[in-house]
Amino acid sequence: MHASSSATPAARRGLPVALYALTVGAFGIGTTEFVIMGLLLQVAADLQVGLAAAGLLISGYALGVFVGAPVLTIATGRMPRKAVLVALMVIFTIGNIVCAIAPNYTVLMIARVITSLAHGTFFGVGAVVATGLVPADKKASAISIMFTGLTVATLLGVPAGAWLGLHHGWRSTFWAVAVIGVIATIVIATLVPKDRNPPAPVALRKEVKAVVHPQVLLGLAMTVLGFAGVFTVYTFIQPILTRISGFGEAAVSPILLVFGVGMILGNILGGRLADKRLAPALISTLIALAVVLGLMTFALHSQIAAIAFVGLLGVAAFATVSPLQLWVLQKTDPAGQNLASSLNIGAFNLGNALGAWLGGAVIEYGPGLGAVTWVAALVTLSGLALAVWAARLDAPGKAAAPQESDEAVAACAAG
Repeated sequence: MHASSSATPAARRGLPVALYALTVGAFGIGTTEFVIMGLLLQVAADLQVGLAAAGLLISGYALGVFVGAPVLTIATGRMPRKAVLVALMVIFTIGNIVCAIAPNYTVLMIARVITSLAHGTFFGVGAVVATGLVPADKKASAISIMFTGLTVATLLGVPAGAWLGLHHGWRSTFWAVAVIGVIATIVIATLVPKDRNPPAPVALRKEVKAVVHPQVLLGLAMTVLGFAGVFTVYTFIQPILTRISGFGEAAVSPILLVFGVGMILGNILGGRLADKRLAPALISTLIALAVVLGLMTFALHSQIAAIAFVGLLGVAAFATVSPLQLWVLQKTDPAGQNLASSLNIGAFNLGNALGAWLGGAVIEYGPGLGAVTWVAALVTLSGLALAVWAARLDAPGKAAAPQESDEAVAACAAG
């Protein structure tokens, strides 16, 4: 399945400018998902809600992605991909405008959920469009360029949004992201070529049958629990750094840059490990994540150690991404890889939602902010237990990994 029947002449000469239009959209969506973590204190104070309630703004977004990714992927399966991308960016932009003008917590939550509906389907469809813009020998480069937007969002967009919110109010951050949405909508509508031969989608019954397999379901559960551990901590990184480590609010943005650098390193490391031996990579990265989260409990009382462990958390968290994604894709029959990919994006976000809720519960009703890290480590250990179980079931090697389609490879990059 391709966005067009053949690569454009520009694609044959090199990487087309349309890829960078997709990169802008990926940057905006990545920023709006994570930037709220650097604004929790300001949002909670302005809207007069508790820290746990503010954290649920992340859970609401993540649950919207969890539901929206597979549902919209199926619902838009027969639509031209360019039209889908433009419509998603319009939804994204409107959602961020409503966030910026939200008069109360309820409206802000609804707006976050509306915005989240664009997330999973944009990355899935956008990755397929990216691979269709170029010849076969440039597909990996095309995917990499598009998802550079998500990486840059974590590395630069989130700290910049946190800084903007600190100095000009949290609403200014959402206005800025809405402007990015307008720009992305215009450049996608202008530069991305129309579909020439939209493919007929696979029957839903076949997709579901391919996904309902024990190893696939175990993989999805591993994704949920692994990233739930990450977001139990990362959701509340601002109050953790200010109230436990003793940093000023102005220091949070630069420290988030350290997390972003760690994320990039971890993403590269996880991909290389998964290419060599998938099951050992899956288990070893989850072990590393649990260890980092557990030791972080003690490191947070030293500012230097806290900064180091924020970086290590970025490395360990994103080292798990490629192994988790590849596991789900390799255990799914080709007919179900599109749906499995969407479900896996949803699983990551369900983990985000679960982590944000759990961290808030620990703060509000449990032992408090200082216990968030070791509780997160326990959650990740539960994901590790599932990974060990799945690897033992897979040990005889009875099931050969199916061939991945272009869409499966693209979706693997999307998480």
